[in-house]
Amino acid sequence: MGVSLTDNAASHVSSYLEERGKGVGIRLAVKTTGCSGLMYVLEPVDDPQPEDLKFDCNGVEVYVDPKSLVYVDGTEMDYVKQGLNEGFEFKNPNESGQCGCGESFTV
Repeated sequence: MGVSLTDNAASHVSSYLEERGKGVGIRLAVKTTGCSGLMYVLEPVDDPQPEDLKFDCNGVEVYVDPKSLVYVDGTEMDYVKQGLNEGFEFKNPNESGQCGCGESFTV
């Protein structure tokens, strides 16, 4: 299955990398934290790691380490703007719940 980006998310990431002036893509990972146990982590990738899995999503390379893929396989990332708020939204079929503040999730 892998990971996918909507057109809005791909456009936002492309703009970010262009403004940054370097980077081959972004990394989607998870770390243990928060009320529900897991949290999404996004960071630019300058040098992919040998174990990384790469997904080409609307012209953007998304890198995921094998341990994180277990939790994010099938996830679609979107970039949404609602009023004054904007940010990434994750549609993850593996999630079984989120904390009340929306910062962490569980599978």
